[in-house]
Order: sequence, then C-alpha cells, then structure tokens
Amino acid sequence: MMRLLITVLTPVVWWFCRFTFKIEFHGVDNIPRQGGCILTPNHVTYADPIWITIPMPRRIYYMAWHKPFRIPVLGLLMRMFGAFPVNLDLAADASAQREAIELLRKGLALVIFPEGGRTRTGKLMPFKMGAFRLAQAHGVPIVPVTIKGAETIWPAGQMLPRRGKLAITYHPPIEVERLQGETSRLELKESARRLARKTHDVVASALDPASLPRAEAEANDDLSLETNV
Repeated sequence: MMRLLITVLTPVVWWFCRFTFKIEFHGVDNIPRQGGCILTPNHVTYADPIWITIPMPRRIYYMAWHKPFRIPVLGLLMRMFGAFPVNLDLAADASAQREAIELLRKGLALVIFPEGGRTRTGKLMPFKMGAFRLAQAHGVPIVPVTIKGAETIWPAGQMLPRRGKLAITYHPPIEVERLQGETSRLELKESARRLARKTHDVVASALDPASLPRAEAEANDDLSLETNV
C-alpha cells in the first residue's frame, strides 16, 4: 500500500515542482541501487526531504526534527514516507541512532542532513560528525547531495515558498572503509573529520558563491581570477 501510494504521488509532486520551481535533477545515476548508503544534502527548507526524494530509484529513510511528529496527521504521513524522529535538543539521541544503525544493517538508504538543522542565512554551514562516524562504523558509502536555489525559493522566516529555479545534484558516492575495532578514538575522530571536510567540499562545489561561507567564497573568487589571468 505504501509503495503504491508513493508511486502514485511521485509523478504529481514532480510535475508540480517542475512547473513551480523549474526543478532539475543531475547525477541521479550516482545513487546506489542497492546496499546501505548515507545521503548527505545541505539543508535549507522544510521541503528538502521531498525534493531530494522525487527521482529516487529506491525507498529512502531519513532523520527529521522530532517536533513535527507531534502533529497527528503530519506525524503519521512523515512516518509513512520513511521519516523517523531525532531530538535536536539532545547532544546524542540514542533512539535515532539505533534506528539509523538498524536501517544500514538492513542495506537501506538513509538521509542525514549533516549541518544538523536548516541554515538561517542561506549559506552552507559546517558539517557535524554523526553521519560520517556512522558511515565509518558500517563501511557504507556517502552520497553528497547539493540543493541549489532553495534559499531564494523559501528563505528562513518566509511563510510559504515562491516560484524560482531549483537544482538537485547527486554527486558520485564517496567509498568509505569500515574501520577496525583496534582504531583509537583519536584516529576515529580525525578520520571522520577528514570525511566530513571532503563531503562538505563536494556539496559546496555545486552551490553559487553567495551560498558559501565567506572563506570558501573568497577562495573560489581567487581561483576564478587566476583562471582568467
């Protein structure tokens, strides 16, 4: 029943988004067709999970802010479409972690927004380590995803989205080796930090300079000047 509902609704949502937001999808073939993986999109609006799901060739599951689950109908729909709650008020939500681990063990696709919340400025924020430690613990690939244009369609503080142009890019997977038990905590932390930095750079590569942190935007400007010299 759930699969049938998704099959029926997806073309409708796709048509609406193409008409309203001129949505484009790039690199859909980069999404692994089977096996556990973690998709790591930048997070700009409440609609991000819907937008990135439209062209998916497989069922995905994702962590979502726990408070909307308290709304009876909305909470039920979110669960039906693969969402499970994570309490952002906690330093580490053990229940959400267990759910994520179980999904990866079953070879399913998991979406984690590595910024840990929506950007309020429209600029890409630093990535937290949780998704990358999880990938290393289970040896599953990271699929960086860039959502471009959402910050102008639905900026923070605006009640409803407006028309605009939206592009979703699914980058090639970053293969992650499962770390062995004898790896020290310091090595685990440093390895996760490198993986987060690499993923952050890939996501940033498909964003406009205006959506990048100042240092990265200035670096891109310098590179552009050097190229044109």
